[in-house]
Amino acid sequence: MIKIEQLSKIFRTQEVETSALHKVDITIHKGDFVAVMGPSGCGKSTLLNIIGLLDNPTEGTYYFDGQEVGSLHERQRTRLRRGKVGFIFQGFNLIDELNVFENVELPLNYLNLKSSERKNRVNEILDRMKIGHRAGHFPQQLSGGQQQRVAIARAVVANPALVLADEPTGNLDSRNGIEVMNMLTELNRAGTTIIMVTHSKHDAGYAHRVINLFDGQIVTEFENERVKEFAF
Repeated sequence: MIKIEQLSKIFRTQEVETSALHKVDITIHKGDFVAVMGPSGCGKSTLLNIIGLLDNPTEGTYYFDGQEVGSLHERQRTRLRRGKVGFIFQGFNLIDELNVFENVELPLNYLNLKSSERKNRVNEILDRMKIGHRAGHFPQQLSGGQQQRVAIARAVVANPALVLADEPTGNLDSRNGIEVMNMLTELNRAGTTIIMVTHSKHDAGYAHRVINLFDGQIVTEFENERVKEFAF
């Protein structure tokens, strides 16, 4: 599904050049659940942005479903992203002016679906996430755990093949964090490929594979049985 070869990302200003990623090689198959770990500033979020087609690499190649996408223009990336990639953020990123139903419906508005189909999809995923009773509420009326449920519903309502999660439990207490990780596990078991950036060894324990970054490079990569032995 995803093949990244010798990928590098350099941020340049007039005075400073910063290497965020350096010659990274990653292969992710359909149905994988991969956790990306590492200290702050190691390049985790930069990698996630490139995989999610929000940014381009400076060097290297990135194949998504067999297509080289590392050199696409922004408009081309946006077209490819729609319906194929869902995002879950630590800060939820819900729109305060929209209620729960409208927030979740948002990705479907770009897919030229009929109103009835959009309604059915939103109601189905809200019920699946056990937040349907809050469909008419606004984000500020919800708890943190409820907001993250809404964010997950929005990420998967279009049935994307790939879900990218950036510290999905970072703003939650342990109980809500476990619930969110269980939801991601269920999505993965249903066939969704998940790539998750996390600082949490507990959360990484849900993944099939763990990739550790340090200074923009992969320093270790291993199957999940070793995750509890690793710590920065």
